[in-house]
Amino acid sequence: MRWMLLVFLGACSYGILSTFVKLAYGEGFVVQDVVGSQMFLGAVMLWALALFALRQKRQLSGKTGLYLLIAGVPAGLTGVLYYVSLQYIPASLAIVLLFQFTWMGVLIDAVLERKWPGKEKLLALLLLVIGTLLAGGVFEQDLHELPLMGLLFGFLSAISYSMTIYFSGKAAPHVNFWVRSAVMTTGSMLIVFLIFPPAFFVNGSLTHGLLPYSLLLSIFGAVIPPLLFNLGIPRIGVGLGTILGAAELPTAVIMSSLLLSEHVSLLQWIGVVIILLGVAIPEMLNRWQNQRKNAGSS
Repeated sequence: MRWMLLVFLGACSYGILSTFVKLAYGEGFVVQDVVGSQMFLGAVMLWALALFALRQKRQLSGKTGLYLLIAGVPAGLTGVLYYVSLQYIPASLAIVLLFQFTWMGVLIDAVLERKWPGKEKLLALLLLVIGTLLAGGVFEQDLHELPLMGLLFGFLSAISYSMTIYFSGKAAPHVNFWVRSAVMTTGSMLIVFLIFPPAFFVNGSLTHGLLPYSLLLSIFGAVIPPLLFNLGIPRIGVGLGTILGAAELPTAVIMSSLLLSEHVSLLQWIGVVIILLGVAIPEMLNRWQNQRKNAGSS
């Protein structure tokens, strides 16, 4: 239960990001500076923590380090692809496309592990799909004539995010989680810098109001989630970790309602409740089955 809670909190931390991103955009900052500074400061913070672990026990070979750098690439791509999709399609539809990672992650885990998900996971996925469509407000807007590029980037962000969760559970789990998180976040930063050269180092945006947003985004987007995912997902499995990752959307909806005063319809609140139910279903059914077994054996 403890490891599940860590993954759940990591997903909630990701859900906070969209609110701070919108606030940063409202101040006139551009996506290149926002996502680049987020990844850079996150990597600096994680390395400050990881260096202490490396001093205690040197356990990172060059080959493993390179593997972890590559494993961090999907996390950086997720932010880039998602932010680009927002330039073409409504935010509500972009988040729905991103949240296709739920069934993608379970499918990837099933194929690579050669183990079909249980009934509780399939039920959870069904609830998550329904809840995501409702919470994203898909049924309350006109979806005609949407740009294909926006749909493509949104769908690709889901693939990238599902790989992020997979690598969080599978990439060099024997390495100290502080070090794993630091190296993987460095990989995320490098791919972002490759796509968006880090102009924020020289254009003065950090000293003109971007820094507070960058610090918040780095803490909640580049520090807390990798740490909690790298701690929890190796212990609970990629499939369940993917389902718990869906807690991001309800958090985003609640934050936008509280801090941005955005209107959230009744259908969207119903979707939030359904998603939370879908996240809780696997553990609820598991406990119920254990209680039945214990009752039958007594």
